[in-house]
Amino acid sequence: MNFDAVLIAGPTASGKSAMAAELAEHFHGAVINADSMQVYAEAPILTAQPDAAAKARAPHLLYGHVPAREAYSVARYGEDAARALAEAKAMGRLPIFTGGTGLYFMALTEGLAEIPPIPPEVREGARSLLTEIGVAALHARLAADDPKTAARLKPSDPQRVLRAYEVWQATGRPLADWQEQPGAPVLKNMRLAKFMANPQRALLPARIEQRFRRMVDQGAAQEAACLKNLDPALPAAKLLGLKQVLAWSEGRLGREEAIALAVTATRQFAKRQLTWFRNQMGDYVRIDPDDSNIITSLSHFVA
Repeated sequence: MNFDAVLIAGPTASGKSAMAAELAEHFHGAVINADSMQVYAEAPILTAQPDAAAKARAPHLLYGHVPAREAYSVARYGEDAARALAEAKAMGRLPIFTGGTGLYFMALTEGLAEIPPIPPEVREGARSLLTEIGVAALHARLAADDPKTAARLKPSDPQRVLRAYEVWQATGRPLADWQEQPGAPVLKNMRLAKFMANPQRALLPARIEQRFRRMVDQGAAQEAACLKNLDPALPAAKLLGLKQVLAWSEGRLGREEAIALAVTATRQFAKRQLTWFRNQMGDYVRIDPDDSNIITSLSHFVA
């Protein structure tokens, strides 16, 4: 084996999870999640987590291990990924990281800022303030204290504005400054095979719709009902399709209208992912997940 670990990134619905499972079965690997939404325990359907058949092919780690009402962060992912890496090694299996979250891959390969933990009282105070004054006003307060970070954030993004405000309150330093001092990567000094699941652009929209319709048929509405009233500042509140399916289940949208809106939002998200991957992960080898000889193609680089 020429590599110590394999990375398979890709946009949503690109087929990367199936690629990882097939590669893990072939090379005695363990699949490790690198997707920020697939960590949530209450949403295996809405987040398209690997099913029982995939998990029977090889061990799958870091899927569905976090409550949706918990403020999970990329820093915590780095800690969990390090433990999963050690677990895969202990099993004698090739670690295969797969997902669609660019920051998670940065934590694996480049390292991220080692920001001190936010004291609970600071976190609670910041959340209360967000609820009281709203995200735009909180962004304005952040801009007064930390204009450098505020300039990088959308005033309508409660999760990131809240995080930046917490960091400023807890440390007295701009989040932007912390981010310019990355810590050690999880996969430091490891030989890495890097792949990008790269389906034909014309086929991706259809894949997204087909997958979302399967989610609806499999019980996405029941999952959405369990996630009702999530704090909008929580990362899980951005779960693709959640708002639309919840609106359908509550009678505020028809089934087809909800599906159409969710599919459109997912397609837009996939476009943003592709742009990010193109700009930040240009050294990843592009692989067509629909290649009938996918293992042969991957093996050319891995074996």
